[in-house]
Amino acid sequence: MATKVYIVYYSMYGHVEKLAEEIKKGASSVEGVEAKLWQVSETLPEEVLGKMSAPPKSDVPIITPSELAEADGFVFGFPTRFGMMAAQFKAFLDATGGLWKTQQLAGKPAGIFFSTGSQGGGQETTALTAITQLVHHGMIFVPIGYTFGAGMFEMEKVKGGSPYGAGTFAGDGSRQPTELELEQAFHQGKYIAAITKKLKGAA
Repeated sequence: MATKVYIVYYSMYGHVEKLAEEIKKGASSVEGVEAKLWQVSETLPEEVLGKMSAPPKSDVPIITPSELAEADGFVFGFPTRFGMMAAQFKAFLDATGGLWKTQQLAGKPAGIFFSTGSQGGGQETTALTAITQLVHHGMIFVPIGYTFGAGMFEMEKVKGGSPYGAGTFAGDGSRQPTELELEQAFHQGKYIAAITKKLKGAA
């Protein structure tokens, strides 16, 4: 049976979604792994999204909390709001109480990726505060550490991401993930998929 890795994200302007697509490619490159993209429900009304100039959502399916139980591993992605995950993703996790009660996510590996508006905008605090969600479910947090190699030490170019996971900077919204940021996202998907496969095999 294939190892299932779900890449679950919220993206308002598309930056997190671009990273998610690369993470899926990376995860899918591991033999025997079936990677799938999901997005969480929007909580803001269309009128507000319009005023925020948010583009329409893609056709990636919306996940329900119960569907998380089907996966063997996860990579969760979200933009930062004041140094923490966006409320839309938090609302989704708040609805996973049933899974927590039955411990259906316990022991499953999960990674995190993110987008911030600026270089000091919470690339690490967002990951750190998101870990609490994994802890209460008994999930295994899988950081990428420095496994991305030389790309982790790039100093000449602006680069999002950290040992906690892949990341990008949105700036005023016009900046898109760079080639290096996308390479890190691909690496994260491949890395977490390989670990998920190992854990499933060991079980």
